[in-house]
This record gives sequence, structure tokens and C-alpha cells, in this order.
Amino acid sequence: MVKYKVLFFDLDHTLWDYDTNSIEVLSEIYHKHVSSDAVGLELFLKNFTKVNDALWDEYNRGKIEKEVIRKDRFVKILEQSDVYDLPLAQHISEFYLFECPRRTHLMPDTIEVLTYLKDKYELHILTNGFDDVQEIKLNNAGIKKYFDKVITSESIGHKKPSKEFFEYAFSATNSENREAIMIGDNLKTDIAGANNVGMDSVYFNPSGYAKPHKAKFEIKKLSELMDVL
Repeated sequence: MVKYKVLFFDLDHTLWDYDTNSIEVLSEIYHKHVSSDAVGLELFLKNFTKVNDALWDEYNRGKIEKEVIRKDRFVKILEQSDVYDLPLAQHISEFYLFECPRRTHLMPDTIEVLTYLKDKYELHILTNGFDDVQEIKLNNAGIKKYFDKVITSESIGHKKPSKEFFEYAFSATNSENREAIMIGDNLKTDIAGANNVGMDSVYFNPSGYAKPHKAKFEIKKLSELMDVL
């Protein structure tokens, strides 16, 4: 088995339970501002996922800046609910951006796994998330203490899966590709990014979707990391 020195973790959907935290806040928004017979909560949540995923995909590919996500996201979502109210969209956006990162749900086994790994490896966060919310997430969820460095695309000017992003991470952590491994849920950013620099990776696939990938390992539960690392 390869002896790794450094473990790079993605944050959203890998450690921090983005879906659960987001749904909590979106449900509050729906019941206060959107609720109607025509658009139920389930449809509202589906509309959010569709719009949000599309905007984030554009951001990860360098097509838009973060301000576009924050400005346009709820305008588009409300429009799909036949609500055309720019001040309301702005108010909801501000509420969501404040509340969501303060929610504390983690993926199952996160604390147990990080506690196990912390004594054996250097742990770092690599994320395309925004600086101002990632620190809030880590601190409020109580996992900041496990990580030596939090490297964000916004702070270095490059995004996963670019080589520049990962080369910066190697430099910042005084590590090399052969002694590091990337752990994440996103095939386009985490796994492809690791492949771009010749680094091993772990594809975290809790849904069990059958998708072709080139990760060295695939896991459905974080606890499986204790078997492969």
C-alpha cells in the first residue's frame, strides 16, 4: 500500500453536508416567502438544485464570477415559481448566504474519521467554495481544528481541476503528488484535478451512482477511509 503523507479533502458534499444544511434553510425560505398551491416545497427544492448546479458548473469552468451566482440564483429560482420580485430575491439571497454556512450537519462518520486520520497524516482542505463562507462552515461545524491549511480557489486565483490549483497546494503544504491523495465527491473537479497532476484520489460516492472514473479508490461511506488509508 502507498504510504501517503498528506490528505487533501474537498469540503462541500464530502465532509460538510451541503444538501441537508441547504434544505433546512431553503425550507424556511419557502414557507415564509414562496409557499403556494402551484409550487410545492419539493418542486422549489428541485428548482434550486437545477439552477444552483448550473451556475456552479459555469463558475467552476471559469465562465462566471461568484457575484453572478449570488445575484442571479434566487432571481432564476423565484421566476420558476412565477414570482418576479427583485428585492425579494435579494433578501432571500442574503438570508441564505448568512444562514446556510452556519448550519452544522456533517456527512456521517466525519468526526470519527477525521479524528482517526489526524494522528496519521497532514490534513488540508482544498475547495472551490468562497473564502467568506468556508471558514464559517468549518468553525461552526467544529472541524477547523483537524486541518492545517484551508486552500480556496478564490484566495489563489485558480480553481479545481486546474494544474495550477494543485501545484499551489503542493507548494503550500511542502508535498509532492506521489505522497498526497485527494478525497472528494466531484469527478469533474476533485478526481479530474488529481489526475491532472498525477496524484492518487478517492472518489466519495455515497449515492452509489455507477459512473466511470479514474480514482484509485471509490468509497460509499467516509468510514471506509479507515480501511484504505
